[in-house]
Amino acid sequence: MPKRVDHAERRTEIAEALVRVAGRRGLHAVGMRDVAAEAGVSLRLVQYYFETKEKLLLYGLEHLAARFGERVSARVRAAGDDPGPRATVEALLMAALPTDDESRTFHHLYTSYAVLAVHDRALAAQPFIKNPDAAEDALTGLLRQAQDADLLEPGVEPRLEATALLAMSAGLGTGVLVGQRDPESAAAVLDHHLNRVFRTGAATGPRHIGVLPARHDQRADGS
Repeated sequence: MPKRVDHAERRTEIAEALVRVAGRRGLHAVGMRDVAAEAGVSLRLVQYYFETKEKLLLYGLEHLAARFGERVSARVRAAGDDPGPRATVEALLMAALPTDDESRTFHHLYTSYAVLAVHDRALAAQPFIKNPDAAEDALTGLLRQAQDADLLEPGVEPRLEATALLAMSAGLGTGVLVGQRDPESAAAVLDHHLNRVFRTGAATGPRHIGVLPARHDQRADGS
């Protein structure tokens, strides 16, 4: 009896191959043939699952976003059973900083998608815009919860603060990626700003997550 093919698993394997080869060569330089060679499958198989390079890129972006969500969840779990809103906010922001091989690849490729989306309307209309909006909404919700619990400094506007924090995290991440600063100094900048947003002593659980040590044998979900 022929072995049953897990199509979702096969698509994920191809997306992982895209991430690996694009991380080495740059997203703009990657073709479907390169991804097929990296995945150890035929070009025809990649075309069977994705038809066009555009569809492959869109799926790769969704795959990156899912892996980012796993990184955030792992950091929240590392903060304890009840980390509190500040530690949860830090988990989201710190997950975006390029502090290890996986997060450097994530930041590099996500920035590459942004550059491609400037001239590719189909790409710009897809998850590239939707996912950052979802992150902004999630961060705004956390800050509103903190505000309702009287954990924020007076005058903080959650939506504006969420936008500023995400922009700050992205800019700091690029600085780390190009060697302008190290991850510890980037984390210190975020911590300094959060000290101006949250009341002193307002956090429950560990107040500062910091840079988690990179482990090449550890998956994004912490297993």
